[in-house]
Amino acid sequence: MPGGLFAFEGIDGCGKSTQSRLLTLELRRRGRPVLHLREPGGTAIGEAVRGLLLDPRRREMTPWTEVFLFMASRAQLVSEKIRPARSAGVTVILDRYYYSTAAYQGAAGGVGVATVLALAEKVARFDKPDRVFVLDIDPDAAARRRRSPADRIERKGLAYQRAVRRSFLSIAKRDRRLRVIDGDGDASDIHRTIVREVDRVL
Repeated sequence: MPGGLFAFEGIDGCGKSTQSRLLTLELRRRGRPVLHLREPGGTAIGEAVRGLLLDPRRREMTPWTEVFLFMASRAQLVSEKIRPARSAGVTVILDRYYYSTAAYQGAAGGVGVATVLALAEKVARFDKPDRVFVLDIDPDAAARRRRSPADRIERKGLAYQRAVRRSFLSIAKRDRRLRVIDGDGDASDIHRTIVREVDRVL
């Protein structure tokens, strides 16, 4: 039986990285084999693409260029890491997946949400996740959480982040895989909510 696939999504600063790590630790504590990966990245090729995508000096990069770079990094990750792990019965936890590209470049960037989802699911045929946890938070509150210097995507500003947030919430209304969770709550409470949902799948 293939291992589960869970993704964490949301605007920058929503807490998805923290919650994806907490879930990884919890499942490992239970003795379950788990692979935790981040997007873009997770492979040598993916990390190189990540550096290009997030470099603040690359201000001329278009949304379509972003889409294809994200998809290229993701294709490598799926082939090199995700599918082999799942075939071995390992649960994979992703810090971002193709829903991020749909919300960021698809909605906020103007490429089109349906276009991005079709590229991911029908053209590239990436593995579909069992659950996607969207940590929802106001962009102003998320910006106050940021401690490291803003990358190229984060520098697009609050209006861009608001458009991304609206898109995540809109996608969640149409896709049964997505679960929207209040990202402004206590981290332990959020974690317990996520674990309960994961237990329904595993």
